[in-house]
Amino acid sequence: MKAPAALVRGLHSAWSKKGWISTLLLPLSWIAAAAVARKRSRYANQPALTHHCAIPVVVVGNIYVGGTGKTPVVIALLQALQARGWRPGVVSRGYGIKLGERARTGQGELAADRYGDEPALIARATGVPVSVHPDRPEAARRLQRDFPQVDIIVADDGLQHLALGRDLEILVQDGRGVGNGRMLPAGPLREPADRLRYVDVIVTNLSAGQLGPAPVDSPARQVAMRLAPAAVERLVSGETLSWPDWLAEHGGEPAAAVAGIGRPDRFFDMLRHHGLELSRALSLEDHADYAESPFAGLTAPAILITGKDAVKCGRFQDPRLWVVHAEPRFSDPGWLDHVHDMLRMIARHKASVAQRRRGD
Repeated sequence: MKAPAALVRGLHSAWSKKGWISTLLLPLSWIAAAAVARKRSRYANQPALTHHCAIPVVVVGNIYVGGTGKTPVVIALLQALQARGWRPGVVSRGYGIKLGERARTGQGELAADRYGDEPALIARATGVPVSVHPDRPEAARRLQRDFPQVDIIVADDGLQHLALGRDLEILVQDGRGVGNGRMLPAGPLREPADRLRYVDVIVTNLSAGQLGPAPVDSPARQVAMRLAPAAVERLVSGETLSWPDWLAEHGGEPAAAVAGIGRPDRFFDMLRHHGLELSRALSLEDHADYAESPFAGLTAPAILITGKDAVKCGRFQDPRLWVVHAEPRFSDPGWLDHVHDMLRMIARHKASVAQRRRGD
């Protein structure tokens, strides 16, 4: 059961500073930190607990609870890998769906109620095969069995799922950085803040016009990302216009926006920053199931939604719905080439190890 939105907002406000509420909860954070340390020690001392794939594995995750904007990073990474000749596949938890012992795999136009909204969006945006299951090793094994052409696995989330071995870690944070620097429940972190020193890349997802936190004390490559609307697609027909053309045609009309993502305000701020005046901005809970239409009470002739919401809204057949396709703009576009070069070396090493084992 999800916490009420007001409670979530209150917690995030408390977690932004080391106030009395956070300090009161600090002993519980020490217990959480000890549990994380024990878990890491267990996996470090028992290598057999970790499943290592014969192909490179990249994990894209975070340590800040809630949405930090991982999905746009995953999609950008997958598209960059495809452009450089890789054949990637994705493993994901499949949030909110019912699964048995076996992972569920698929490719192309996938139903969000069978695969989860984020895997469905990733599959549609990139065309890559996906495998969903809370047990990441099971998801990885099933992906490789059903799609043997896959030569690299990208794990959507799962930074804390140590049962799946990884060769490269990309951490996504947002403008909040590490908040007050404390672990749950005294702060917003799933792991200690010094975890940022041990990842390979840190991507900071910023709202339009937002200044980011101070650079992290970490050897990781650090890059800022801002999303900008590139195109808008009418959900019922597939009619697509560039953002400037859509603004020219519809920008003078009242427009509403609806978002059921981790930080809806980022979506609304992006639209406003890029020239759209919103008559209504409706925030829904992350992973909203859209069991009923939230659009019936809106009178605007145009309603803009995110791609993550769009995979669940086609059945409403509402001609007012327009899907905003946002594209990331990176402060350092070369980070994707950097990741590609690292992965080539990792792939060569894994292939060499496999060849030696076959020789033995």
